[in-house]
Amino acid sequence: MRVEALMAITALAGKPRPTPQGEWLASTAPVPYPEAVTFMNGRAAAIARGEAEDCVWLLEHPSIYTAGTSADPAELLAPGRLPVFKTGRGGRFTYHGPGQRVAYVMLDLTRRGRDVRGFVRSLEDWLIATLARLGLEGERRPGQIGIFVQGAKIASIGVRVRNWVTLHGMSLNVDPQLEHFAGIVPCGLSDTPVTSLAALGAEADMDRVDQTLRTTFSEVFG
Repeated sequence: MRVEALMAITALAGKPRPTPQGEWLASTAPVPYPEAVTFMNGRAAAIARGEAEDCVWLLEHPSIYTAGTSADPAELLAPGRLPVFKTGRGGRFTYHGPGQRVAYVMLDLTRRGRDVRGFVRSLEDWLIATLARLGLEGERRPGQIGIFVQGAKIASIGVRVRNWVTLHGMSLNVDPQLEHFAGIVPCGLSDTPVTSLAALGAEADMDRVDQTLRTTFSEVFG
């Protein structure tokens, strides 16, 4: 990756904030998906080589669909509605866009027992704890990945592990344009509605959500 591009992406992410879990980045404007993936892959490789510390990056993307490794083309219901990006994370189709908080979590699992299922469960615990602080009761569903509130999906999880370093992470619907989910079968769940913090009347200020995510991350992963 060119140095100029890396500097540009780092600037988008804002001033790094060291935490006990590593480095915490937060973007202030939507980050194009290809640039975000390039940065994430480079950072994960540096972590695997022992040249960088763990990193959590909070950001938003422009409105897009992403297709995970299990995506079924038939579940893209509105081709041409939004750009579609194939991605190396697990899962199927999902939507990303302004008003949705994405967290890319790059952690060295070698220092955490190399437990991939435990890592995914910790992501779920993180989301449930965050929702609780924001006044909502989040829950798991047997056989499904992600978090639900009142029967509707509010957060998605999709990860990849390379050299025992995690990539990708989770997305939480704060106040996105929910109508864009109609262009896909979100995560393959045709009979499950999608919701957001704003739609449920909960706290939807992104700064407050970010603060809560940082606090609960320390509680779960610390």
